[in-house]
Amino acid sequence: MPRMAHDIGALGEDYLAFWRERLLCTLTTLRPDGTPHVVPVGATFDPATGIARVITNRTSRKAAHVRAAGEAGLRVALCQVDWARWATLEGVAVVSADPDAVAEGVRRYAERYREPRVNPDRVVIEITVDRALGRV
Repeated sequence: MPRMAHDIGALGEDYLAFWRERLLCTLTTLRPDGTPHVVPVGATFDPATGIARVITNRTSRKAAHVRAAGEAGLRVALCQVDWARWATLEGVAVVSADPDAVAEGVRRYAERYREPRVNPDRVVIEITVDRALGRV
């Protein structure tokens, strides 16, 4: 049986390939009262930098939850599932409105899914991944 915990510095090709498939993900953030907020998202993962990205509107609840944690960021979980195959990336998220960071998020999203609609209020949630789980 495939292992659940993966070495973030040496992720296998099957695991990385799973994160390139066109699959819907979920992002779990924490509300200010500590309860989980889980929403469907499109997400990308760059294993070279250890950064996962979610593009979203600056007024979204997920972005608000991350911003509410302050500069230190918010611990989040990014998951995807395809029947018995699943993977979770955990780490600390921050919100960026930097045009270059948003453009990189859009470029990676377009690579994995499709070109997103134009959105002048777009931001990118960047997750510094420090834990990888899954059965792929």
